[in-house]
Amino acid sequence: QRFRCRLGRFRGAGSLLDHHNDYVWKHSWRVTVVARRKRVSKLQYEVGSPAFSGGDPMGEMIQFKRPDEKTCPGYLAHPKAGPGAPGFVVIQEWWGLNDQIKKTADRLAETGYRALVPDFYRGKVTTAADEANHLMANLNFPDAAGQDIRGAVQYLKQSSKKVAVGGFCMGGALTILAAVRVPEMDTGACFYGIPPLDAADLKKIKIPLICHFANKDDWCTPAKVNDLEAALKQSKSQFELYRYEAHHAFMNEARPEVYDPACAKTAWERTLKFLKTALT
Repeated sequence: QRFRCRLGRFRGAGSLLDHHNDYVWKHSWRVTVVARRKRVSKLQYEVGSPAFSGGDPMGEMIQFKRPDEKTCPGYLAHPKAGPGAPGFVVIQEWWGLNDQIKKTADRLAETGYRALVPDFYRGKVTTAADEANHLMANLNFPDAAGQDIRGAVQYLKQSSKKVAVGGFCMGGALTILAAVRVPEMDTGACFYGIPPLDAADLKKIKIPLICHFANKDDWCTPAKVNDLEAALKQSKSQFELYRYEAHHAFMNEARPEVYDPACAKTAWERTLKFLKTALT
């Protein structure tokens, strides 16, 4: 199933308020998605794919506190190295906290990271594009970044010295936004997601980032990737940006019509190499 999603400009109140040395965005995001209203096929996993770990998800559901003292549910996968291992906050695509993203967390745990996936939709999961569009359109992105993601980073940092944030599509955009809004975040891995550049204020980013984009992507088009690259060059981030001859969501093995095993393998290996340096 092919789809195009575009995260539009901030609308609504749109005000930036200074409160106790922190910025709080009051806004609503406009999300426009053009998609065929067809259900995605059942999840299929291939041995050797970057998100595959085989069998049922290995982790557990937990509750962690956000900075505002509210709680957020999440899926936590444990590595053999134990609680002192580096952390990785995994950010979902627009489908919700499904088995595919849980197994991505499992895969990271297998490589030695404590992987936590915040459940932005609070238990709601879908395989239908129109339902996913509705869920994403109603997500408060700055709250997700500044509260859910930041809370997840703070939770992992109770025992992990350093923590990365990384996500796919919607999660990629939130990764970039978190790099601006989550001071405890040590590094980020963005996969084919870009927030509105005029609202994100990327000049504030100081942490290292690795970014992966597809040249055949009709949401994060090559032109938009160029704009992101130019914006990151204005920041203090030491970033790496890679482009692949692939389609949007080329890492998602549950979508065989866009999944590219070769590109996914290369992007995964580059990310692990990058993390090994950034989190030590």
